[in-house]
Amino acid sequence: MTAREFTLEDLKRILRDAAGTEEGVDLEGEILDTELEALGYESLALLETAGRIEREYDITLDDSVVTDAKTPRALLELVNEQLLATAAA
Repeated sequence: MTAREFTLEDLKRILRDAAGTEEGVDLEGEILDTELEALGYESLALLETAGRIEREYDITLDDSVVTDAKTPRALLELVNEQLLATAAA
């Protein structure tokens, strides 16, 4: 089975749906290495985001994903690792 890739566009869509966009934050800029907190997404918003990712992609994310993923790039990597592991199982 081929794993579906979780992209930056997917993440931005889910972040907007889960928690909106803070005024003055441009998610269309270079945000891969910007801390999620600096983008206006704190732990509660990230928990909601993780829940939506789990439901949409039919995966289970470890609770540490929310605490370990400090940037969009880190979150993308963690989600894509889980997608690959799930597809390989």
